[in-house]
Amino acid sequence: MRHKVLKISSLLLLVQLAGCASLGVQPWERDLLAKDEMALDAEGVDLALDDHIYFSKEATSGGRAFAGGGCGCN
Repeated sequence: MRHKVLKISSLLLLVQLAGCASLGVQPWERDLLAKDEMALDAEGVDLALDDHIYFSKEATSGGRAFAGGGCGCN
């Protein structure tokens, strides 16, 4: 019974370690992520609308860059 538990636990450990083997961006995928449209601030109109919403709801300016706001919550 003990030998069977040891086999199963070592198999689970190997499966968990193999699951972390492919983290990160591959070199051939980096060219797609470097395009201008992939930037977080690619759309100026969307940023202006977001700033207006944050300013209206949080009673603060620059709402995207700072935590918290006019409501007192963080």
